[in-house]
Amino acid sequence: MAAVSGTTGVRGVFFEEDDARRAAARLLRDGFEATVARQPFAGEDDDEDHPWVVVTDAPAVMLELLVEVHDGWLEEAAAPPPAAPLVLPRAPRRLHRDTPADRQDPPLG
Repeated sequence: MAAVSGTTGVRGVFFEEDDARRAAARLLRDGFEATVARQPFAGEDDDEDHPWVVVTDAPAVMLELLVEVHDGWLEEAAAPPPAAPLVLPRAPRRLHRDTPADRQDPPLG
């Protein structure tokens, strides 16, 4: 399946080729890129039962509406892994000459 530049990470999955082609045609008419391809499920060996997938650069909301009309579903891309935790200091930084001698009260008098 050819990747569409600028994809939203959401794919529309349809049971019927005609439905997938109608959805892709609508997206193309609206000025978006769209490709249709067969996508087998894991472990499925019957070539005729593979669903049809529409990959597009359209907003997910538009694809969601088309999927609802044609009895399909959305597949969202896996969330990106969390960012590495921040490295924080264990104690506050000491400014200037912050030593125990500096913290004593000045002599009065």
